[in-house]
Amino acid sequence: QGYEGLVEGGDNIKQANWLSVSNIIQLGGTVIGSARCKAFTTRAGRLRAARNLVEHGITNLCVIGGDGSLTGADIFRSEWGGLLEELVRDGQISKEVAQKNCHLNIVGLVGSIDNDFCGTDMTIGTDSALHRIMEVIDAITTTAQSHQRTFVLEVMGRHCGYLALVSGLASGADWLFIPESPPEDGWEDLMCERLGE
Repeated sequence: QGYEGLVEGGDNIKQANWLSVSNIIQLGGTVIGSARCKAFTTRAGRLRAARNLVEHGITNLCVIGGDGSLTGADIFRSEWGGLLEELVRDGQISKEVAQKNCHLNIVGLVGSIDNDFCGTDMTIGTDSALHRIMEVIDAITTTAQSHQRTFVLEVMGRHCGYLALVSGLASGADWLFIPESPPEDGWEDLMCERLGE
């Protein structure tokens, strides 16, 4: 469950093996879970996360996420030494344990279906999201044609229109709204004219 799992500890932290990842390639979403974690935005929450990692002897993290996750990872890394000192001072870990776990290594992977991160060709999740969108479009296109109906499809993307743009191009959509290019005045008449054609 992302940082929530780090903060809560317990059964959320367990060793993965081949059986853990077999037969998951076709599944959508994330099998390891994902959660927004308010506690991790506080030093107290990061202190709990540090203690849970140290208890498991984990000093290497692979963080997959967007801006919030990667920013959190950078803060966690910068505070790591101070967090360990605080745990020693509070008697939660020994100096030897702190010394053994004194360095935290982090690898950050951009996981965002929005594909809105500079420096990468395609973020993790974008390709599978596009595949799911195209499966849905393929399924409803024949229904739309046979019933001579117009279908409106909304896709995710928050402030980024990448998924809408690419799926609209791939499916031959007649009209498209994306946040990067808000509709001009009078768009309703233009759209109706296009659909009428």
